[in-house]
Amino acid sequence: MNAPGIADIVARIQHLPSLPAVVAELMASTEQEDIDLHALADKIALDQALTARTLRLANSSFYGLPSKVTSIQQAISVLGFHSIRTLVTACAVTASFTPTPGLDFDFEAFWRHSIGAAVCARALAPRLRVSPESAFTAGLLHDLGTLVLATRCPEQYRAVEAYRRQHDCSTGAAQLAVFGFDHAAIGSALAERWQFPAAIQQAVAAHHQPPFGSDSAGDAAGLASAVYLANVLAHALDLSGQEDDQAPPLAPQAWALLRLSDSDCFALFREAEQVFDDMRQILVQ
Repeated sequence: MNAPGIADIVARIQHLPSLPAVVAELMASTEQEDIDLHALADKIALDQALTARTLRLANSSFYGLPSKVTSIQQAISVLGFHSIRTLVTACAVTASFTPTPGLDFDFEAFWRHSIGAAVCARALAPRLRVSPESAFTAGLLHDLGTLVLATRCPEQYRAVEAYRRQHDCSTGAAQLAVFGFDHAAIGSALAERWQFPAAIQQAVAAHHQPPFGSDSAGDAAGLASAVYLANVLAHALDLSGQEDDQAPPLAPQAWALLRLSDSDCFALFREAEQVFDDMRQILVQ
């Protein structure tokens, strides 16, 4: 069977699950100055499963709060609205795709890597002068195009996995060989459908080839660089748990943006690994 073109895949995105309405409101609030936090907290609380997972994250080592928060209102007052928006979004995104019976795709490894990249991106964000919350969200979303291809084109995706094993190459390279394109453009289209900010859409689209340069910090280019670096680090730290996982090559100019000493690197790795385990246990059901 011939592989579908990118236009066909993008069309199929229209039939993917929508995120809860409250998440769309949270995304829209990014550009708003006057936000009724009480009203939004009440809407989040209406979804009991979403609320429960969000509070578990808020009380995890991700934030290291000295005392337990027991409501969305309290979590917002302690952590701030932007942090809670990130946690609610993470819970909604990871619940949006459920494993398909008979599908030859490792959902757990996929989400492990995505969460690992999100954690690494958040840790790297201050070095690139970008929002840690935006970096976390973009890192979580960066490979969603792979999930779209695997769940919407299962026959062709079996060929992707076979090609990857046969040629001992990256998933992206195998996707290019089978489909003629990889997951980055598809993931960006999905982020657009789910109404994520343009900078996050661009970071997802460019996470394998971000626009490096002297201006690659503090803007959309910096966010793309953070996700690019986080993806490499998550692979290098083997956070997916896959035996044949490969770390893509790291562009020297990307690493140079961070200006990290050896001790800085080890501290960053420790932080990522410590937080990752808590996040994984809560988000990977």
